[in-house]
Amino acid sequence: MRLIRPEDFQTQQWKNGGGVTHEIARQEREGQLQWRLSIAEVGSDGPFSAFPGLSRILTVIEGPGLVLQTPDVTMMALPMQPLAFSGDLPIDSRLIDGPVRDFNLIHDGARFDGSVLPLSGDRTLTTGATHAVLALGDGISVDGTPLPQDAVALVEGAAQIQAPAAIRGLVATLIPRQTPKAMP
Repeated sequence: MRLIRPEDFQTQQWKNGGGVTHEIARQEREGQLQWRLSIAEVGSDGPFSAFPGLSRILTVIEGPGLVLQTPDVTMMALPMQPLAFSGDLPIDSRLIDGPVRDFNLIHDGARFDGSVLPLSGDRTLTTGATHAVLALGDGISVDGTPLPQDAVALVEGAAQIQAPAAIRGLVATLIPRQTPKAMP
């Protein structure tokens, strides 16, 4: 398990001035982004950055939420309700009623199956996957190690999470897709 505390996040201002991204962790392969975990602080309405060829899962962790407008559909990003969409989509966002913080999993959907689930009680993580456990409150532990608030535990393979029912947290999971074997 690798513990990543908020002071270890890589922070950068958005080019449009509408917010800040705190990158938690990322993996690249041959110069291509495989996956990225981040927390964004959204302070104003505006366009989303495009991530062509990648999949996104956004979960509002503080604030009332966002309205995400594409050319074809309107999506609602509401608190603790993971919302999956294509990184190819041109999106304009509108704050529902004030600033929000959101947790983001961006991944190569051709290489990984990704998911984000709110924590609810104790759970066992599956083997063969990379997990990121985000502690949004005190009291969450992974394999007996308590997580500081807003810290993330990166776990390879199986692990046991203990989370009191009243504590909020998220688990992001990335499972590598099997690549078909070449025919002889």
